[in-house]
Amino acid sequence: MANAALVGLSAQMALQRDLDVVANNIANSNTSGFKADRGLFQEYLSPTARENRFGSGDRPIRFVQDGMAWHDLAQGSIQQTGNPLDVAIDGRNAFLVVQTPNGERYTRAGALQINTRGQLVTMDGSPVMGEAGPIVFQPLDRNISITPDGRVSVLEGADNKISSQRGRFRLVTFANLQQLQKDGANNFAAPAGGAQPAGFPVKLVQGAIEKSNVNSVMEITRLMEITRTYTNVANLLQQHNDMRKSAIERLADVPT
Repeated sequence: MANAALVGLSAQMALQRDLDVVANNIANSNTSGFKADRGLFQEYLSPTARENRFGSGDRPIRFVQDGMAWHDLAQGSIQQTGNPLDVAIDGRNAFLVVQTPNGERYTRAGALQINTRGQLVTMDGSPVMGEAGPIVFQPLDRNISITPDGRVSVLEGADNKISSQRGRFRLVTFANLQQLQKDGANNFAAPAGGAQPAGFPVKLVQGAIEKSNVNSVMEITRLMEITRTYTNVANLLQQHNDMRKSAIERLADVPT
């Protein structure tokens, strides 16, 4: 009878993990460039079952095993912001490169700003990398222009008549996108050497950001389904415990 409790417990643990994933998706439904996650689970057979070693009357015991989170990298909708520093990546599977204290990270969050050093940075202050290093502006730069292929140009000087290029966004992609690991601040980390230059027709849209690809209605529906299933499993476990308690009490009443 203990096996039933263990199977139920494994189901509850998997549901708790799925609940955490869905809750995180809902919490980031308005986060620029956020990519939803999906929980992955698989059947786990006890070692005895895997090795096909059973006694008479034994049956395989199947548990639910927590797998990993699968990243839904579908593109979110593009929203105009009017901020000339903002960029949205129009095209799947390409990422901006940012420099963090932990090394290079990759993001689709294109809400950008200029820090006190003139560097183009994300909202958390990470420098955005161009093909030749950080993209840096001068104090008199005006009329910032970002072309679809990622070239950044400005008008400089006191009369703003000289056009100069400040760099070109470094855009990368990956052969296996599911190897990416979320690393806070809406960034992804990747195995060393995994980043490859992203080819065009991927393009940048100036003055816009990519919205989260979370479908709030679907996630809330999923949240309700998980909660209902968790409650059903808990009720089954309670019934199992009641049956076990009743069996023990009856054994105690058997004359010796």
